[in-house]
Amino acid sequence: MKICAVIPAFNEGDTIEDIVAAVLPRVDGVWVIDDGSEDETAARASSAGARVILMGKNRGKGAALRRGFAEIAAEDCDRVIILDGDGQHDPAEIPRLLQAADETGADIVVGNRMRDAGKMPPLRRLTNRFMSGIISFLAGQNVPDSQCGFRLLKAGIAGRLGLKTGNYDTESEMLITAGKMGLRIASVPVSAIYSGQQSRIRPVRDTLRFFRLVFRHLPGRMFPGSQNEG
Repeated sequence: MKICAVIPAFNEGDTIEDIVAAVLPRVDGVWVIDDGSEDETAARASSAGARVILMGKNRGKGAALRRGFAEIAAEDCDRVIILDGDGQHDPAEIPRLLQAADETGADIVVGNRMRDAGKMPPLRRLTNRFMSGIISFLAGQNVPDSQCGFRLLKAGIAGRLGLKTGNYDTESEMLITAGKMGLRIASVPVSAIYSGQQSRIRPVRDTLRFFRLVFRHLPGRMFPGSQNEG
């Protein structure tokens, strides 16, 4: 079984080398998508053994993920692992995702940090629970930690999803679309790691993006008569 890892990264020069070095022994190849970094992210990722794809300028995490999926499309990967380059995901837990995929047959496996939620900043914990409830409803499946970027996708799933968003809303779009397609989503406990990393989330802008995504996917039956407008 061939396992590929995709790591979107923006100004992660302080951590990316260690992350790549820890991921490589557990997979068959690591692709770091440098999303317009202004530091040494690309050079350090390359020196650690990753294949580095340069976005040229900062386009957002979702755009970096889509580029990564496109890059590995011809690699015949059986499983794709997604994780961040800032140290919030423990590469040693990759086998948990693989085992969950084997045991459940799920098309997507999402890390679940909520059993370790006491380590999350309080506002982020509350926001995550709120968003996860909405995503679970729209996907028609329980996803207790919909905002976790530590994920596994089975071969070919990324190309079938037809992702269109370009920022942090892509992770939510992935789950909503997968649920509507009848794909199975599973979750597996992973560690919640917060050690002073600076969040890349822009609260106002990214919240608006999230709600635009939600409104696009709300069932028409929630708004009687809306199907006939226009």
